[in-house]
Amino acid sequence: MLKQQLSHKLQQKLSPQQIQLMKLLQIPTAVLDQRVQEELEANPALEEGELAEEDEITEMLRNADDDKSDDEPSDSEEIDDLERDETPPEEEVSLDEYLTDYMDDDEPSYKTRGDSYNPDEEQKAIPLAVESTFHEYLEQQLGMLDFKDEREEAIARQIVGSIDDDGYLRRESEAILDDLVFSQNVSATKEEVEKWLSRIQHFDPPGIGARNLQECLLLQIDNKRTKEDVSDETKAILKISRKIISHHFDEFTKKHYQRMQRQLGLTEPQLKEAIDEILKLNPKPASGYVSSTRNTHYVVPDFIINNNGELELTLNTRNAPDLHINGQYRDMLRSYKATTKGRRATKNEKEAIMFIKQKIDSAKWFIDAIRQRQQTMFNTMYAIMNYQYDFFVSGDQRTLRPMILKDIADITGLDISTVSRVANSKFVQTEFGTKRLKDFFSESLQNKDGEEVSTLEVKKILMDIIKDENKRKPFSDEKLKNMLLEKGYNIARRTVAKYREQLNIPVARLRKEL
Repeated sequence: MLKQQLSHKLQQKLSPQQIQLMKLLQIPTAVLDQRVQEELEANPALEEGELAEEDEITEMLRNADDDKSDDEPSDSEEIDDLERDETPPEEEVSLDEYLTDYMDDDEPSYKTRGDSYNPDEEQKAIPLAVESTFHEYLEQQLGMLDFKDEREEAIARQIVGSIDDDGYLRRESEAILDDLVFSQNVSATKEEVEKWLSRIQHFDPPGIGARNLQECLLLQIDNKRTKEDVSDETKAILKISRKIISHHFDEFTKKHYQRMQRQLGLTEPQLKEAIDEILKLNPKPASGYVSSTRNTHYVVPDFIINNNGELELTLNTRNAPDLHINGQYRDMLRSYKATTKGRRATKNEKEAIMFIKQKIDSAKWFIDAIRQRQQTMFNTMYAIMNYQYDFFVSGDQRTLRPMILKDIADITGLDISTVSRVANSKFVQTEFGTKRLKDFFSESLQNKDGEEVSTLEVKKILMDIIKDENKRKPFSDEKLKNMLLEKGYNIARRTVAKYREQLNIPVARLRKEL
């Protein structure tokens, strides 16, 4: 049996403006320019650049709570008057000239120089060197090979194209044969692929085309041994190095030095010299070349903190673009107001009015969201700066206090999720380098005096201990735990292991050196 029933429910829904603000808070300064550009292209009612004269719509945003003048209605009031006008219709006035004149004009340029342009504030573009990519360099060397026909050249080019950005050929010969058939309609044998791969493995830089790290190191050792300027003594050391990589690679990677020394019948100095030669080799032979697929990312700080006797916080100027409503849209509203005065607006006029209103509202929302973004970011960073005052004055990571998102949320009155959005992917430029905001947040642990200290402080001390240890006898996690206990930090061995892994420091056995 069907039954209808009324019920009341409270639901929390975000307005489009709130959603827009949250999205803007998430993006870093480096991406803000692109986001502003997208909005400028999508909304012709929005312009960037300093106003030559006061814009009433922008002023309305700045003074939203101020009383409006009765004798000078705002553009929003003009829109409402047009929509409420119920006087009898008169002869319809053509609106094409207003819309056509505006749409035919060039859209406002981005980052144009206004009358207040200051060359000192110009954002300098980072020059990028134009270089050949790694694969282009390999293809240049292909031109020096002697091919009998186009088929052989196709095989060699397919091999080169299959080499990855580290310089390795991680694709099986059978897969390369399939690629040749399907992409170039070339039939080849595994022997032919191996033959041309062997030729390509003699290309520069040494180690190119290796199928694994072991082969890569062997190719580089062989290349060194064939050079004319290498002394007999060095050749003898390289011969030992080759034996280590060929027959004792597993022991080498696990740093079982004593076992290798015993099995090879070497003295400790001989083993050390051989291993030093191996460590000079490049495990990623293509690392010195520009990659065709790898993008270079530059860190653009969102905040700048200077210490001129007292800490001064400023937002990166790229966070504060000068945005305002297009003056032509304002003038169009006034024209419609004057045209329809004393009569009812026609259907076409109403559609045009609603179009202009939608674009102006969208521009106002975006301008307001940008300003709220600036204010929220500044308030959040200001709270972090004061909370971690000792660090920003001294630069000593050990002075960092335990700080979680809730601490900053309580100070600023913002929601924890809002603080999280500001902290993620944002950077601050200090006198001690550019730091990631989320690196200032950490949990706490108690020292022997019962005081709460930041886990960042413990990690810094742990890193210093490992840095100064004797690499012939590196400290175990148990030893590191005891040393931290002696310094007053009550910490378990498994916690030491966790912090060590977070710092990308290997276990003691892999830190050992001869």
